[in-house]
Amino acid sequence: MKWEVFRQEKKKDYHTHVGSVHAPDAEMAKQYAQIMHARRKPANSLWVVPKEEIAEVHADDAGVEMGGTTQKEYRWATNYNTNESFAEEIEASQREQEQAEEDLAEADR
Repeated sequence: MKWEVFRQEKKKDYHTHVGSVHAPDAEMAKQYAQIMHARRKPANSLWVVPKEEIAEVHADDAGVEMGGTTQKEYRWATNYNTNESFAEEIEASQREQEQAEEDLAEADR
């Protein structure tokens, strides 16, 4: 039986696929994985998984592109309106905020 081995070198690292081992059962697979993938270079942990238990999803099967198809233009600064009228609106808003703060300070006196 074929088992896939995933290794985590340090805590908080991702587990990465490092190879496979052939073993009759889970216990032997874990031992083989330790010998082959953690003996010379210590590992924080190993995942040993039967190959037939690993499922794969292709973008064609899912009917969508991997990574999503949502609109994400908001992430790019080039999509924001930064013309002069926008700057004037910001300045006007700032003046309104300052005036409101002054009015509150006067009301507290």
